[in-house]
Amino acid sequence: MSSHRANRNWNRREVLTAGCALAGSLGLGRTLRSDDSGPQDPGGPYSPFKMGLQSYSLRGYTEDGRPSLGKALAATKALGLHYWEAFPAHVPMDTDANGRETLKRELEAAGVTLAGYGVVHLGRAAAANRRTFEFAKSLGLEYLSADPDPGSFDELDKLVEMFDIAVGIHNHGPGNRYAKIETISKAIKDHHPKIGCCIDTGHFLRSKQDPVHAVEAFGNRVYGVHLKDVKDARTFTILGQGDLRTVDLLKALAHNKYRYCLAIEYEEKPEDPQDDIKACLAEAARAIAEVRKA
Repeated sequence: MSSHRANRNWNRREVLTAGCALAGSLGLGRTLRSDDSGPQDPGGPYSPFKMGLQSYSLRGYTEDGRPSLGKALAATKALGLHYWEAFPAHVPMDTDANGRETLKRELEAAGVTLAGYGVVHLGRAAAANRRTFEFAKSLGLEYLSADPDPGSFDELDKLVEMFDIAVGIHNHGPGNRYAKIETISKAIKDHHPKIGCCIDTGHFLRSKQDPVHAVEAFGNRVYGVHLKDVKDARTFTILGQGDLRTVDLLKALAHNKYRYCLAIEYEEKPEDPQDDIKACLAEAARAIAEVRKA
């Protein structure tokens, strides 16, 4: 999600305000959960990955001036995708029990599974963090993509264990406290293995970090991938038109038996991004086919 454009509506930072060599040296590597194989997409064009969307990509489909869940789900169904990492403006955290039941019916009708949610802020207030995890548990989420305060990790150790929900630190772009691979690695070192990184390939490229190295460094502590491309550390592009080594990235994820959502996140044309997302998906399918041949 972009953090460098002042004129973008409903950007993730606003929602946050509201509510390997490196692996070896930092003691990370292939710590994995017991069910790492997970259900994937057998026989489909994206197998072995759970190809989906960060629903932020569809934030421009609005109703009464706000991102529309119904329109976003309809667009996702039209794209033939079945997994979301949900943007909080589509699924507000203050949704009550009745609203969550309605949400589940809408998701089922669209054939969409919520795999993740975010980006959320996790601070030092234990009660607020617990409410976030309770909300995630009520929706059956596998992980939260998050921007945790440095002083929150001891509390998060307890919560990821208690709720069996992982936390992936999301790297925003240059200048953000989690912009660099090494910074995230140091933050999670010696903490629960369910605390890792949600790799945003575009923002790592903007920060002049290699997303493939991030996959290698974090191993099975990758919880969520925002798949997008950037050219010259500046310009968001359709997948395959920037500097992302897509095939190498997917090979590294497949080697680690990555089992969470592989989410296209498209920053551009929020008013109608479907054609460009289709182009991203076509490139993803082409790259995945290369991975399967290897």
